Order: sequence, then C-alpha cells, then structure tokens
Amino acid sequence: MDAMTFVLFGATGDLAKRKIFPAIYNLYVDRKLPESFQLIGLGRRKLSEDEFRGQVAQSLRAFSRRTTSDEATVRDFLEHIGYTELNVNELSDYAKLASRIEEREQRFVLPENRVFYMSVAPELFGTIVANLQESGLSRVSGWKRLVIEKPFGHDLESARVLNASLAQAFEEKEIFRIDHYLGKPMVQNLEVLEYSNPVLQALWRNRYVANVQITAAETVGVETRAEYYDHSGAVRDMFQNHMLQMLMMLAMQLPKHSTAEEVGFKKRKVMEALRPLQQEGVEANIVRGQYTAGQIGGQQVAGYTEEPGVNPASTTDTYIAARLWIDDYFWSEVPFYIRTGKRLAGKSTRIVIEFKDPADKFSRTNEATAPNLLTIDIGPEAGMTFQLNMKNPLNGKIEPVQIHTAVDEKDIPEAYETLIADMMRGDATFFAHWDEVELAWQWVQPILNAFERNELPLHAYPAGSNGPEAADRLLEQDGFHWWHDEPQAKSQEERKLAETAGVQV
Repeated sequence: MDAMTFVLFGATGDLAKRKIFPAIYNLYVDRKLPESFQLIGLGRRKLSEDEFRGQVAQSLRAFSRRTTSDEATVRDFLEHIGYTELNVNELSDYAKLASRIEEREQRFVLPENRVFYMSVAPELFGTIVANLQESGLSRVSGWKRLVIEKPFGHDLESARVLNASLAQAFEEKEIFRIDHYLGKPMVQNLEVLEYSNPVLQALWRNRYVANVQITAAETVGVETRAEYYDHSGAVRDMFQNHMLQMLMMLAMQLPKHSTAEEVGFKKRKVMEALRPLQQEGVEANIVRGQYTAGQIGGQQVAGYTEEPGVNPASTTDTYIAARLWIDDYFWSEVPFYIRTGKRLAGKSTRIVIEFKDPADKFSRTNEATAPNLLTIDIGPEAGMTFQLNMKNPLNGKIEPVQIHTAVDEKDIPEAYETLIADMMRGDATFFAHWDEVELAWQWVQPILNAFERNELPLHAYPAGSNGPEAADRLLEQDGFHWWHDEPQAKSQEERKLAETAGVQV
C-alpha cells in the first residue's frame, strides 16, 4: 500500500464518527496502513487540531470493534490526523487546503498520492470536485482517488449529470463508489461459492434452479432520517443500489481468479440481460407498500405518516418487492424475487435459492418432498444453510434436514474496513462502477415514473408484519412462496388499523 494523504470531507459528521474513523483506526491497529500516512479532516466548524483529535478519540471509544485501552496506540494514531476548516463553496478555502496538504507532504516526505473521500450530502459532490480541479488539488504527480457514498443520483437523469461532473476531474478508474453491502463477508463470498465448489457450479443455472429470493428486512423505522427518506423511499434507499448489487454478485458467472475488470464486466452483463420493465408491466411485477402502526418486539410503534418529520399525506414507499428476469443462457425463465422494507417482523438480509423438484419423485413411497434450498445469510448473523431430504429412521418418513455453517464474525473486519483497505490498494473489485449504476437506474426509472403518476397501488402493512399481502401474491402467481418469514400475529385489531390508515389494503 503506497504512502498517501487521505482528505476527508465531512469529517465532523455522523458517518465519519460511526464508520470511517473506526475503520481506519482498526486498519492501523492491524498494520494494514502504510507507515507514511496522513489524514486531513475537513469541516465547517472552527476547531483546533487537539479538539478535533479529541472528537476522533471519542468516536473510536464509542464505535471501534477494537479496544482503545492502549492509550499509546490511540495517541500514535492521532498523530497522523490533522484538521482544516473549509467551506466547500469557497474556492479560496481550497487554496488554503492545498497549502496545508503540500506542507504535510513535504514534512512527512509523502508522494503526491491523494484520496478525496466525500462524507457529505450528495448535492455537494459536483461542487467539491469542480473546486478540487480549479484549485489544482486534483492534479498530482502520483495517483488520486475519489470516494463517494450513495445515493449516486436521484434518478437516471440526475445520475448522468452527476457522473459527467465527476468525469471533469477524475477518470472512471479513479472513482470508487462505496456500497457497504459489497463489503459484507457473505456478499464477497458469492463469487467464491460458485467457482470453488464444482457441485454448486453445476447447479448454478436455470436447469436446476426454480427461483431466487433476495430479502433485506429491517425492524427499524425512519428514525432520524425522515427528511432524506421521505424524498427517497425504499426504491432509492435500498433497491436501486444494495439489492441490485447483490443480484449482480449472485447471478454473474466468473472464471477462477477473476480480476476487478472481469468482475465489473460480468456484473454489467447481468444488468444488460435484465429484462426491461415496460411501463405497462410495472404493476404486474412491482409491489410497493407503506407501514402503518403496529407492534415491534411487543412495543407499539407509529405508522410511517405519524413519524416525526414525515409529511402526514406522504405516499413514500417503505417497502418494495419486485419480480425480475435475467434473459441470458444461465438464468433464462428463472424468476428472481427481491424485497426490502422497514418495520418488518424481523431483521435479516439473506438470499434463498430454491432448486427444482426432480422429474421423478421418490417412487417407492410416492411421498411429497420439500425442495432443496441454499440459504445464504448475509446479516445480522452470517452463514449458509443447505436443506436436503433424508429418511427419518424413527418414523420412516422423508423429512428435510439442514446442514448449517456459521461465520464467526468476532475478529472479521467490518464492511468499511474491507472497502477502505481495498480502495487504498486501488482494488475496485467490490465497488460500484458507473456502467452498473447507470443500468440500475435505467431499470428502476419506469418504477419511479409509475410512482410519480400514482399508477401503482400503495399497500398498507402493519409494523411487525412481513409486508403487504400483495407481495405474497406476486410469488403465488408462479407457484412459489417467500421462505423464512418471521412468525407473526394477525389480529383483527391490526387488520382494522391497516384498513383505516388511509392507504390501500
């Protein structure tokens, strides 16, 4: 890993405190950072360097998975950190920043290798990049990298405009779009599962797979994100990025020991093969919902339109389910079902692959058998379960049994650690590339158009349920059902509450 200067915009913000500083500290403790490394935090607040370092130390104590009891290690880490006050709209502030960076590069004998990390609101990306170029900060003798967080655009048009503005100062290979789902261990394991297991490699196709289900369920509501979420909804917040990225990672077909370029190419091929969603087909393949009042963990919780900061007349989606088809050699006619939502019965992110029943059933007894399932749990507990059928020696019946393996996550780096380390090495394997982002927005745009024209019913679902019943019917049309749903009580009171909530049931 090359010596570098890490410039962090939004260094006093929540993301920096909760994720970025703890991740970089953990890499430092694990000796995964170069010895010559400097981080300059930027923010609008007037802070001394000692005050800023004190804030960083506090964030490490609160959020790092590593102990901070070794004060000498924390102190040594903080010696690598500086702070500069900066107004992102003021070009003169960038000139001061350039002087500060050059001074530290000379003092610590650093090459002009610079990381610019945008931990700021997306609407500031273009302004910052333009000022980086105008001030000369993005012109270096070494390498430069730009790291940006989602959301990358609000729709297809805005994403294209944003990308064009970034391209004025950075080449595509220099832009690292972080999607933290791509840093999760079991998501990164998807490519390994197929090419390192001949059994799965043989089965990973339409001849043997009946359907694929990808679920990201949350029990929390909008919490403190109401201002952002009420303008985004589940389709923008989760579906267009995290969910479609998991789809790409699962469906791509890779050769062994693939390069970052090959992974990006194969992910793009999946999106290119995704059957376009025609405007008239949106209602047939998409279900949107919004949670109403209900119970989570025995506690009564408010409906979405009753949450602080949410417009009481809001029709924002807090749930979306979709049926997709990948029209390529491997997956043609296999339905992929994707769903994500808030205030659901349980918290889980998982992939379920349901295999087809054999053409000839167990002939001697003609018993019905459960389907083989491969369940990949991504979080909160990572692991994998294979469901097979065996004869029960006690009663002679054929019953499903599960072979389970869990991932011990005690000492495993968190997603931000993995991704930041990859970025520092220049490895873009688990980052979102522009082609993928554009194709994802292209597929999602008809859904957004239907939402704006109010052409898609908004189904109510009580908090603490598994989502709207319309999502169940989406699979029932094809003879399937969702796997691993949480048990739930459906009282008459809950049904009445949903029906009188002002949205369609």
